Amino acid sequence: MPLLIVESPSKAKTIGKYLGKDYAVVASVGHVRDLPKSNRNAIDVEAGFVPRYETIPGKEKVVSEIRSLAKKNAEILLATDPDREGEAIAWHLVEACGLKSPKRVLFHEITESGIRAALKEPRALDENLRKAQEARRVLDRLVGYDLSGLIWKKVRYGLSAGRVQSPALHIVAQREREIRAFVPETFWKIAASCRTGKKEALELLCSEEPRDRKEVDRILSLAKSKDWEVVSVNETEVLRNPSAPFTTSTLQQAASSRLGFSPSNTMRLAQRLYEAGHITYMRTDSVSLSEEAIGHIAAAVKSAFGEDALSIRRYKTKSKNAQEAHEAIRPTSFGKLPALPADQLKLYRLIRTRTLASQMKPAELLRTKVVANTTDRALPDFAVTGSRLVTPGWLAADPDARRDDVELPKLHAGEPLSLTDIRDEEKQTEPPKRYSEAGLVKELEKRGLGRPSTYASILKTLIDRQYVEKEGRALRATETGEVVDGFLSDHFPDVVSDTLTAEMEDELDEIADGKRDYAKTLGDFYGPFAKAVKRKDKETGKATHLGEADEKHKCPKCGSSMVIKLGKSGKFLSCSKYPDCDGALTMEGKEIEGPKPTGEKCPDCGGDLVERQGRYGTFVSCGNYPKCKYIKKDASSQPTTGVKCPKCGKGEMVEKRGRFGTFYSCSNYPDCKNAIKAKPTGALCPLCGALMMEGTKTIPERCSDKSCPNHNPHKMEKK
Repeated sequence: MPLLIVESPSKAKTIGKYLGKDYAVVASVGHVRDLPKSNRNAIDVEAGFVPRYETIPGKEKVVSEIRSLAKKNAEILLATDPDREGEAIAWHLVEACGLKSPKRVLFHEITESGIRAALKEPRALDENLRKAQEARRVLDRLVGYDLSGLIWKKVRYGLSAGRVQSPALHIVAQREREIRAFVPETFWKIAASCRTGKKEALELLCSEEPRDRKEVDRILSLAKSKDWEVVSVNETEVLRNPSAPFTTSTLQQAASSRLGFSPSNTMRLAQRLYEAGHITYMRTDSVSLSEEAIGHIAAAVKSAFGEDALSIRRYKTKSKNAQEAHEAIRPTSFGKLPALPADQLKLYRLIRTRTLASQMKPAELLRTKVVANTTDRALPDFAVTGSRLVTPGWLAADPDARRDDVELPKLHAGEPLSLTDIRDEEKQTEPPKRYSEAGLVKELEKRGLGRPSTYASILKTLIDRQYVEKEGRALRATETGEVVDGFLSDHFPDVVSDTLTAEMEDELDEIADGKRDYAKTLGDFYGPFAKAVKRKDKETGKATHLGEADEKHKCPKCGSSMVIKLGKSGKFLSCSKYPDCDGALTMEGKEIEGPKPTGEKCPDCGGDLVERQGRYGTFVSCGNYPKCKYIKKDASSQPTTGVKCPKCGKGEMVEKRGRFGTFYSCSNYPDCKNAIKAKPTGALCPLCGALMMEGTKTIPERCSDKSCPNHNPHKMEKK
């Protein structure tokens, strides 16, 4: 029996339903190997950028299960996603599980016909495709770690930078600077309300936007004192063609603007639709459709809108770097709408509508422009543009795409008009708009930055790192984001430039095509880059000093001048004599309370101990920080449980907070490293002597030792 391996359990379930008992279908649940989290020895640069992969913690059981199944089945089929990432996952499975002579199959749609057709055309693993993905992973790791490490030193601990993330941030931050530098100008819009001889309403707008109030008053005065008429009516027949079927980028843009979905949410929903067999593969640059698909779409168009609505189109992909799957995103079937959760159904409808519309006739519209003025032409022209739908064409399938077209009455030149109202509105010129998520995806695609599979993760990273925040649908660079971008722009202009990043994407594509060497490509980029990082580390100082504060702000402690700095919560005003004086103000001038003295002395330097507020709560440390880095470790600086540590007998179990939440450990750390997940009860386990800890709603008080049977009493009951 052949063993077929996919990534997703839901995908495995759908495929297993179609193939029945003829195949053993198993899921790897994504990647099984990756680079270690620590950068030390993760990549052997000297040996030619050789990555040292390791099994992802928690995936040992998956690897063992697949290895065991592979021994029982003669034929191994790797059916991971049909893109570079999928090719890489397939290769890692071969390496981690010791698979012998595996074959690669590509499922572009999870339907019975699509699956069986793909099984008839297996191929070998594509080493070039796999190498291209490895090059991207290695390059992103090296650049990310080197840049992030430098930013930790020069800006603030915990920040990051990346090869594609940084140019994306630069686009948003640059727009923010343009908005700040913009100087608005005052102008007036003048609108006239008229009626035709048939009492039909007509709203017109002045073609000029005066910058002077006197000119506005002159126009208003003349308009009210004279007779009006239609100067001209220009009607033009316009054919509006449908858009091509969705690619990854255009789907993210449309889902953002029409449905309000973020790119990451769109891709999550699309992945579920693909795995359930409702749509074709959702990571693609291609707009083409197979001949079989065009036939199914044509039948659906005829059935829903009549044969006259059909117009077969064969779209060609314009992107020179088109890759991944070879077909646009489309439904796998055009029958009855599937029963789906609300958000999945919205996205499915959007994909279905776009696909059907792509094979329909153009919409015929009569574009009309009406120009009006006084009979003696004493004013600037007033005009309105609208359109009349003559033949709906593809708009019958997608009426929402018509947007706000204005229907105008039938008019002719010389027809008299009666002015019913004229009004002015003072306005100011507006700065360029901030990017929306859809707009940024479009801009990244236009500049050749990233690839379809990376857009959602780029945006998510910018938001998660708090470099960018959403205001409604607009993306605004935060103060932290602007500081990081400013540092990179000043010292690594190539990293944030479109040209270098786009060129590297092209080179990665050439590795995938077998036209470039892996090690040479990485070496040509990374060699100069690594030298630049080392040089900048020596040459540059801290980038948290953002300039001098306004003279009206003085240090609340010593009266010295203040400087603007970047802190964890954004910009603040710091005493220019720091660290000798720790006076601080908010940007609005309110005093920021500093550490509170405890009355104790530091055992290391004799300074005063103070209580500070950290990311995990309060702690006690030396007031002479950063010259003295003493931190009090005893239980008095942390909430105690009153329970003695059974391991060392010296300390008490105290409450602490870490990256995964609250835990309890010995106050005698680092001499004693005893730690447990839940609050200790004070009792000892009757089986092993370890501390008992509070349970949950489903599990009562239990042992803190995972290896003890009493750690999970439910399992004991079952046995």
